Amino acid sequence: MGRAEKEQLNKTLTSHLNTIHETLQVLDQSPASSLDKVSWEEVIKMGDQISKQATMAGMLWTGEMPEVKALEENMEAYFNVLQGFLLLSHGSSVRAGPTLSSCIHKSAKQVVDSSFKLFMESVSSYGSHKKDQKLSIPQLVGSVWNSCSALKKTPSTNVTAIGRGMTQVAVSIKDVLREMKELKPGSSDPTDETYEEASNKTESEPQDDDNSCEDELGNDLSPEEMKVAQSAIGVVSETLVVIKDLIRTITGLLELENPNDCSNFVDCLEKLLKLCQGIGEQIDELGACLYPPQEVPAMKATSEKIFSIIDDMQVELENLKGPSEGFIQACNGLRSSLRLFESELGCPTTADLEVKMQNIALSS
Repeated sequence: MGRAEKEQLNKTLTSHLNTIHETLQVLDQSPASSLDKVSWEEVIKMGDQISKQATMAGMLWTGEMPEVKALEENMEAYFNVLQGFLLLSHGSSVRAGPTLSSCIHKSAKQVVDSSFKLFMESVSSYGSHKKDQKLSIPQLVGSVWNSCSALKKTPSTNVTAIGRGMTQVAVSIKDVLREMKELKPGSSDPTDETYEEASNKTESEPQDDDNSCEDELGNDLSPEEMKVAQSAIGVVSETLVVIKDLIRTITGLLELENPNDCSNFVDCLEKLLKLCQGIGEQIDELGACLYPPQEVPAMKATSEKIFSIIDDMQVELENLKGPSEGFIQACNGLRSSLRLFESELGCPTTADLEVKMQNIALSS
C-alpha cells in the first residue's frame, strides 16, 4: 500500500470532482425554455442507479483492502452516473420558476455532497489500518441512499413547490400564534400570594439568568396590554385561515399548469408566494411587538402592511383564475380583525381614514 498508489487515487478522484464541479456551474444557469423538459421521474430513476453504485462502492470495503484498479473502476462508473444525474436534473428545471429551480438544485446538491464525502473518505481510507475510518464508509453509503431517496419528496411542478413554500409560512405563523397564546397578565396587586411567592423565589433561589429572563418575558402584561394581545391573537388566527385558503386555491390550480407555456402563470405564483412570505414577516414582527413595553406605532404599521398585502393577493389571484368564495371570506374576516386590532391600539382604523379622506374630497 505505497504512497504512489494513494497519490494515483487522489489524482483520479480530483479529476472526477473537477468534472462534476464544471457540470454544477452549468446547473447554476437556467436552461432555455425552448428545450424539452425532462420528467422528474427520470431523475428519480437515475438517483436509484446512484444508490446502487454507492452500494457497490461500499461492498469493496467489506473484506480486505481493495485494489487500486477496482477503486478506480468503481469511481469512474459512479461519477459517470452522477454526471448523467446532474444533466437530467438540469433538464427537469426547464420552464421552472425560481422556487422550483431552487428545490431541484438543493436536492441535486445533496446527492453530490454525499457522493463527494463517500469517495473522499474512500481514498483517505486506502492504506489505512484504522478501524474507525473503515467503519465510516457504510455510514457514508447510507447518506447517499438518503439523499437519493429524498428525490422522491422533491416538488416536480411549480404549483407543488409554491404550495410547499406557503405551507412553511403557515407553520411559522402557527408557532407565533402558539407563543402569543402563552402571554400572561402580570400581577396587579403586589400584596397577593403570587407576587410574594415570585419575589421570595427570586431572592432565595439561584437561577440561570438566561432562563429566568425567558420565563419572565410576556408574564407581566398590563390589562390594557393583554387586550391588545388578545386582539392580535385574533389577527394571527384569521391570517392563518387566509394562508390555508390560499394554499387550497393554489393546489387546485395544478391542472392548469402547462409545462410547455407557463411563464405568466409561474410569475403570478411566485408573486403570491412572496406576498405570503411578506405576511409571515409581518406576523413575526407583530408577535415581537406584543412583549412589554408594547410598540404601538410598529404594530399599527404592521397592520397597514397586512391590509395592503391581502389586497395585492386578491389582485394576483384574479390574474390567475379568480379567488374562491372561501378565500374572499377569509380575507374579509382578516380585515375585520385588523380594524378591531387598530381600534384596540387607540389608533384611527384604515376604514376611518378612508371615510375622512372622502369627506375632505367632498368638501373641497
